[in-house]
Amino acid sequence: MDLSPSTRAAAMGRWAALPLRLIVGGGFLVHGYLKLGRGVEVFAAALAGLDIPWPDLMAWITVMIELLAGVAVLLGGAVTLMSVPMSIVLLVAMFKVHWQFGFSSIKFLAVSAAGPQFGKPGVECDLLYLACIAALLLLPADPWSFDHWLARRLTQSRNFR
Repeated sequence: MDLSPSTRAAAMGRWAALPLRLIVGGGFLVHGYLKLGRGVEVFAAALAGLDIPWPDLMAWITVMIELLAGVAVLLGGAVTLMSVPMSIVLLVAMFKVHWQFGFSSIKFLAVSAAGPQFGKPGVECDLLYLACIAALLLLPADPWSFDHWLARRLTQSRNFR
């Protein structure tokens, strides 16, 4: 059994996508679930305040993207396909909501009797999500992903012909 650094790195490298897809998929799923829980009409009102066209429709589309793409990426299925609508949602959030607040996602303002006070987040988290999505596109599917399972099944069925 070869335990050289290059062999270990190769063995571990096949798992590199797993933590990324868990955080990206899980994050999108949670954001969609929270919007659904508060009421999509509340999110639509926020979109209307940002001058997003067709805010009711866009609110539902965003929630569905966050829920469906979140589940898909969490399970490692259709990651390449899901990356497009997820990136669009992130870019809209980045430019329409967070851009005005700068880069940092944590803005310490003060400490009051109620505890620490923080300002609105900047584009940092949006950029981190986009970087994770880009990495998922560049990395091979990890062994626990649906995409990996599907690729193995397709390879096996071709080999049996």
